[in-house]
Amino acid sequence: MDEIKELLIAKFNEILRRTLSVIDQLGDEELNWRPNESSNSIANLIVHVQGNVKERILNGILHRGLTRNRDAEFEELYKSKDELIEITKETYQTIVDTIGNMPEETWKKTQLVRNKERTNLDMIIQCATHFSEHLGQMMYIGKLIKDKDYVVTSIPKKK
Repeated sequence: MDEIKELLIAKFNEILRRTLSVIDQLGDEELNWRPNESSNSIANLIVHVQGNVKERILNGILHRGLTRNRDAEFEELYKSKDELIEITKETYQTIVDTIGNMPEETWKKTQLVRNKERTNLDMIIQCATHFSEHLGQMMYIGKLIKDKDYVVTSIPKKK
């Protein structure tokens, strides 16, 4: 189980790094820009990922009893770059901490998701997939805005 935990933590840290790389390249207005009325802004996507963690991790695994308004995550909203960085870091820290602290028996427990019983391990893997999909949308929006000045996120910055 330790190898699986390490792999999952590494995956979520990679998604975090790449998300922050996209955010870093854009200003407040760009982060809240919607390509069209039926599309989401990067801010919407970040708030949506936070809502997903609230529902699947904090409620589904840790039983915190929080409420989520999923529809509000997709309404027009405005978040500053600093707010989005903070939300992103807190969201992924919650996931990493949960994975790191979960005893083996908790991985096998189930939660009801859209009328289907799923194990917590399955949910965490689903979160990694889901968040990667939204990262792809964020990268695409970043490329639309920055065009040739967009810096790809797949290669970590050298320190």
